Amino acid sequence: MKTNLTLILFASAIFLSGYAFSQTGKVSGTLKFNDGAPVAFATVFISTIKKHALSDERGRYELTDIPFGSHQVNVSSIEIQKHDFSILIDKPSVKVSTMLERAADSELAEVIVEAESHKSEIEAAGFAVNVIETKKASLNSFQTNDLLNKSVGVRVRQNGGLGSQVSYNLNGMSGNSVRIFIDGVAISTYGASFSLNSIPPALIERIEVYKGVIPVHLADDALGGAINVILKKGAMNNLTASLSYGSFNTQQANVSGSYRNSNSGFTVKASGFYNYSDNDYEVWGKFVRNILANGRYEYVRAKRFNDAYRSAGANIQAGFTNVKWADQFYLGVNVSDDYNEIQHGTYMTIPYKGRFTESQAKVFSVNYVKSDFLTKGLEINFNGMISDRKEVVNDTVRWNYNWFGEQSIGLNGDPILRPNGAQQGAPTINHINRNISTFRGGATYDFSEKHRMVFSHMYYTIDRTQRDLMRPAREREFIGTRDLTKNISALAYEATLFESKFKTNLFGKYYQQQIDRMDPILVTQNGETVKSEDRVASKNTTSGYGLATSYVLNKGMTILLSAEKAVRMPSENEIFGSPGENIIENIGIRPEVSNNLNLGFRSGPYQLTSTSKFTIYASGFLRDTKDKIVRKINPRLNDAVQTDPFENLGKTKSIGFEGEINYTWNENFSVLLNFSKFNSVFNIQYDPNGNEYNYYNQQLPNEPFFTINSTVQYGFKNLIQDRSALNLYYIFGFVDRFYTTWLEIEDFRTPRQFIQDIGLNYVFPSEKLVISADLKNIFDQQAYDNFAVQKPGRGFYLKLNYSINKF
Repeated sequence: MKTNLTLILFASAIFLSGYAFSQTGKVSGTLKFNDGAPVAFATVFISTIKKHALSDERGRYELTDIPFGSHQVNVSSIEIQKHDFSILIDKPSVKVSTMLERAADSELAEVIVEAESHKSEIEAAGFAVNVIETKKASLNSFQTNDLLNKSVGVRVRQNGGLGSQVSYNLNGMSGNSVRIFIDGVAISTYGASFSLNSIPPALIERIEVYKGVIPVHLADDALGGAINVILKKGAMNNLTASLSYGSFNTQQANVSGSYRNSNSGFTVKASGFYNYSDNDYEVWGKFVRNILANGRYEYVRAKRFNDAYRSAGANIQAGFTNVKWADQFYLGVNVSDDYNEIQHGTYMTIPYKGRFTESQAKVFSVNYVKSDFLTKGLEINFNGMISDRKEVVNDTVRWNYNWFGEQSIGLNGDPILRPNGAQQGAPTINHINRNISTFRGGATYDFSEKHRMVFSHMYYTIDRTQRDLMRPAREREFIGTRDLTKNISALAYEATLFESKFKTNLFGKYYQQQIDRMDPILVTQNGETVKSEDRVASKNTTSGYGLATSYVLNKGMTILLSAEKAVRMPSENEIFGSPGENIIENIGIRPEVSNNLNLGFRSGPYQLTSTSKFTIYASGFLRDTKDKIVRKINPRLNDAVQTDPFENLGKTKSIGFEGEINYTWNENFSVLLNFSKFNSVFNIQYDPNGNEYNYYNQQLPNEPFFTINSTVQYGFKNLIQDRSALNLYYIFGFVDRFYTTWLEIEDFRTPRQFIQDIGLNYVFPSEKLVISADLKNIFDQQAYDNFAVQKPGRGFYLKLNYSINKF
């Protein structure tokens, strides 16, 4: 820990000592009509340096990294008469207020905006990526995972309600193959008590979902894909708070704010969250059954009773933004903790009572970003984090329970005891401590307008100890250790050619991982019991490479091609196990390697009428994987102890396609429809003895392979009050049935799922207060996920969101 802290302080000192010779400033301002009304969604563009911004609902905009000197600014929108003005940048921050004339009704038939948005720029770079914008979603009771689950090719796998274990499936690749990042930093550093649902959509600028091929700036062993959450960077002084309450006693609260001194550049950002739910929703069907004293099954409809979840946390960052020596420099602290009751094991067949986990995390961070560092075109970035995480797995209740929360009674009338003394195996109060350090640094150099080099390196180390207080006193004196160290380096060359029609990205990656596991054991030597060590150590190195290209055939269509030899090292939990998640260790597990290919296109927007347009996206994909890492499938659903390791499955192949259509009319009405379908199969025909595998060419179990999502939204303006807005939405989701084990029998097969949600939000004229109401799973259909674990049924949620954008 001392060494890591020294590294952070040393790196901070180096960056702070750097001085950028080129001087740049920031322009912030507001656009208003002559009557004082804000001009929303107008484009502010400086053509000479190709800088652009879009004004928000209150007419505010911001342009950063503007070179000192005089510049011509162009403002355009369908609602205004085109307006140009000059501005002089001679200090770090310049503020302007611009009054604009309304456009005549017949003045403009259409507006052509030449500047690319972040979304279109990222999606046209060649990667199989979709960008989720959160501006409208932040007004509803959506969680971040809800947004992801509606995105094309994404399936959020959640083992129950709020706080339950979550994994992500991207076109047939799932689990730890998909990495989650916040501004390029792996979310795993923050610990189990901090998840994507801990970040309200109001704090998120956009979410980037990369599938199969991962860009260099996210250097990590993300073999199947990456989800990168980009937080808002606006330096405006603001404060936002939200409060939500809903079914199953679900309570959520978020508060966030930022302050920046325009003279010194001193900036503070802070946020906090609180989540709670009883998760006492009803479950029923063929996977919910009580085992009677005579061994027969009684299928029941009951409420979950040992599934409460609570989490809370806060984050504060202080530093400087948009000053001469840094675009961003922050020192930060993130703290969080949670309490999570565990209702059952891998499957829902045997309910638990009294088993729970508690965890806490403290994360200290430093972040530095500077463009034009020492020379024009060179941008450097560094992020360092030290995390102290603690977890306790508590399981000491010895009685057996049924789905009504009652003690099970045997034929003799006595309560039935669990076979090993606790709900999941032997009684345990297992303290697991983790010290984690993550350092990520990179550089981007534009050595010409069309050519760029990108380098990124990630260093990750975890020092884990665990001690079970329920073990005999002599054994508790000794503490086992689990250490893992990972280094990943990546280098890329990017080019934009043929009048920006052709873009290419060539990259290579190098992976290193070392593990060391030590368990203390007691052995007898010369008649005495002495301490010894059971130690296992190993080291793996390998490399990967890939490319991403795009070509604009015409103004409306772009062809996208990406491919990568991707590598993923086993993660901590897959190697060392995770008692809280019923995972046992597998020290010998091997890295998985996959040849990934994506080929697709984006087309549009196409104007159907002067007020309506649509876009189309489609892509085919191949994932040819060796040594795929999966959770071991155990068909013995009624085992008293449901703990399984991760294992290497061998060779698998996934072939499929996805598509999306997005239609908008008059900026008030929109329809989004997407689907993903793939065939993911076991791809080894014969074992070493020449015998054919039973599962050859069989669909992998526990993977939903066909999904459809559709969202319809309509907005009314000035319906109840002037300058107010009422927005309605309807969401439909379909998941085809899938087997949860290798045995393809109906008992292990989920039904088809048709889930529908509706909701509305009302924005008051001041635009400070928003009220939303959401009814999810309106027909109370059964919703299943990992290993046929049932998710919540019908639920109603109400949310209040209040914002102060100037103080």
